[in-house]
Amino acid sequence: MSALKPRIFLNGLLLIASLVGVAYLFEVAHVSSMLDKTWIDSEVRGKGMTGELLFLGMGVLATAIGVPRQAISFLAGYAFDVAFGTLFGVLATAGGCFVTFCYARWFGRGLVAARFSERIRRIDGFIHDNTLSMTVLIRLLPAGSNLVTNLAAGVAHVRAVPFVLGSALGYIPQTLVFALVGSGISLDPLFRIGLGVALFFVSGVLGIYLFRKFRHGRHLDEQLEHELGVDD
Repeated sequence: MSALKPRIFLNGLLLIASLVGVAYLFEVAHVSSMLDKTWIDSEVRGKGMTGELLFLGMGVLATAIGVPRQAISFLAGYAFDVAFGTLFGVLATAGGCFVTFCYARWFGRGLVAARFSERIRRIDGFIHDNTLSMTVLIRLLPAGSNLVTNLAAGVAHVRAVPFVLGSALGYIPQTLVFALVGSGISLDPLFRIGLGVALFFVSGVLGIYLFRKFRHGRHLDEQLEHELGVDD
């Protein structure tokens, strides 16, 4: 009989501890109610660097546990206007992507592999050889699960730096769109929200076009590709 490997138990304990920690944070610190307009008004806007760092920290955490990146971008636009809202939105969502990726790779490999085995195989086959460019393609699509993609990539044979960098670059168009919409809540709402909706449509069509053109016969998600009309 082979000797027991303490690392196996350590990883399991770390996984349990991290899950309990997240649950405790939601229950005691009321994280789920913090990222809203009222919280932005009281804790972020007009608070200088303190507010910026607080938003980044909360944005990274929220994205890492599955809050839609579009919601973070919307709040970033509301808090910092379009330009800085886009910047902080990309930084927060890319940071959350990195945290989820590392979590899956270091602590949750067994759990993620068991739950998303087919997704992992497809992610690995789709972005392994050209991680940066193919990740950008995935992020430009107007649909898909950000959290599941991050988890699957963390378990797949994908390098972290090009994956996170490609994610950040691919996030920019939609982040800009939702930051623009968020900024319209308090300034010129009709024009900014209307422009945001138009740009969302344009960025979505562009993302689908580029995905169709450069995927070179590789498939990422059959259901998603069917919904987007790129399953040929």
